[in-house]
Amino acid sequence: MTHESRTLVVGAAVVRHGLVLAARRRRPAGFWEFPGGKCEPGEEAVAALHRELAEELGLSVELGCEVVPDDGGTWPISAELHLRVWLARPLGVPSPGPDHDQLRWLRPADLGSVQWLPADVPIAARIADLLEDR
Repeated sequence: MTHESRTLVVGAAVVRHGLVLAARRRRPAGFWEFPGGKCEPGEEAVAALHRELAEELGLSVELGCEVVPDDGGTWPISAELHLRVWLARPLGVPSPGPDHDQLRWLRPADLGSVQWLPADVPIAARIADLLEDR
């Protein structure tokens, strides 16, 4: 499957006062993620991220830099899905919507304390490294 034929998923590492937002999914139950979702056909990645955060958390954000893997590409989720993630500053207070049952603000050093979706594990590690360097 080519990169272009895979569906793009977008996510945000929302950072407030040095803490990172983790959202616990209802399904699969108990797994944590960086909030976001799939791009609609023809939708630009940044527009999709803003839409998804508004839908999922009632949240507007100011985007910062993109968090990229070592190869400079996208983060793999599966053969059908790949992920792009940005650091973001919240412009308001998030609240869990229909996809999440809990939100938690974590120190970068504590990002490993929750059970992330498998695709988000290396992203959490990268974000911890980025934020601890600041």
